Amino acid sequence: MYKNRIKAEFILEMINRIEYIVKKHGSVTKTLNDIEGEMAVLMAVAQIGETLKKIDDEILKKFDLLQDKEGAYYTRNYIVHDYEGVNLAYIERIIRDYLPKMKIKIINLIESLEN
Repeated sequence: MYKNRIKAEFILEMINRIEYIVKKHGSVTKTLNDIEGEMAVLMAVAQIGETLKKIDDEILKKFDLLQDKEGAYYTRNYIVHDYEGVNLAYIERIIRDYLPKMKIKIINLIESLEN
């Protein structure tokens, strides 16, 4: 269980860093239009996908994160292997629509593993 909590805490840290970077730039669009912002966010999103895959499935199922795991890992592969360029509108949608929901689930997961 300790391994799962550490991984979940890392995912939360990546989400928090994305939020910080977006706040620093003023918006998701401005972040993705800045080369440093874009690269930082893409790396953090890829790390979320890689790390979520390493949390035990029974825990992910309990917190309704199994589909998130599949989507996050697909996105990780898309970022890492799409050598012709990532569609930033797709990443923007993830940041706006999916990460806030995932953050709540990850916080709940962490809290349950602390007790």
